[in-house]
Amino acid sequence: MPTIRDIANKLGVAVSTVSKGLNGASDISEDMRQLVLDTAVEMGYAAKRIQKLGKRKVCILIENMEYESIDQFGYEIIVGFKLSAARRHCEVKVIPCNLNLQSQERFDSFMLKHGYSGAFLLGFTLHDDYISQLSKTTVPTVLLDNYIPNRRVGYVGTDGFTGIDLAVRHLADLSHHKIALLNGSKNSLVTEERQLAFTQSMGKYSLEINPGLMANGYYVPECAKDHVSVFLQNGATAIVCASDLIASGVIAELRRLGKRVPEDVSVVGFDDLPVAQHLIPTLTTIRQDRVAIGKSAFAMLEELIGGVNISKLLLMPELVVRDSTGPCPPEKQPLANLERS
Repeated sequence: MPTIRDIANKLGVAVSTVSKGLNGASDISEDMRQLVLDTAVEMGYAAKRIQKLGKRKVCILIENMEYESIDQFGYEIIVGFKLSAARRHCEVKVIPCNLNLQSQERFDSFMLKHGYSGAFLLGFTLHDDYISQLSKTTVPTVLLDNYIPNRRVGYVGTDGFTGIDLAVRHLADLSHHKIALLNGSKNSLVTEERQLAFTQSMGKYSLEINPGLMANGYYVPECAKDHVSVFLQNGATAIVCASDLIASGVIAELRRLGKRVPEDVSVVGFDDLPVAQHLIPTLTTIRQDRVAIGKSAFAMLEELIGGVNISKLLLMPELVVRDSTGPCPPEKQPLANLERS
């Protein structure tokens, strides 16, 4: 492993300068400090330095995800993570992250600079700078719903294949055969997996797979207005949504178009946010135990810090049936179904 002297020799500076850069001393320029940190990372000194500090200090970097109130997706995940961290006397810092921060400072340099032993990344997409850097990181890192092939990086989430299958099977049991999927935003592993899960489940239950009944939106209610009318034109009698917020927008758009839920169109969400119980009608959804996700993320991070390489940890989802799903309208059912009934 490289030493402080090795870093000093490579940079052509005094050992004391490197020491100041690594320890956050005030009598060194910011440019020199950053150069020392970046060089330390390049030479493989970062992991050794963080381990030597021995501080029970980790961070949650969060982007493109709301988390400040209980109705928001990230809130309970962070609560779960912090609960587990508190039991282990570990300090947790939640840091909102944006493209500007990612472009200013490399991930490993940021972690080394602040003395974080590991990180939990929430809301990042596959094209974010920090995600692209994780294939070579030496810093223990846990991702939500994303996977990077690196023994120091783990993936925690909910089994999306099982979750989508629960939704499709529920609708198939209600005689729906033209089911639409309003998925999340592109450039996300979880979005790609749910798309694949949907097509597999539709085939599994001998249901029509129609490209006109599949679309990508965003995790906001407003995206529904761009797709619901198209789904209806293509004969959809049920819509599976990638989140409860999307589902709330779908229900509102169906109402605007004069359609009743579930008499005309059934709607299924994903997440089981508190809002699901307060929608009219109440929302059938796939429940993710977000507190458990947070606890699992901390447990995985602690193992990674301890040198145990864990690749994936997936929690089982649960189908929660409420009032937004019902039988397919008789006039929309296949003739064979009606003959059997």
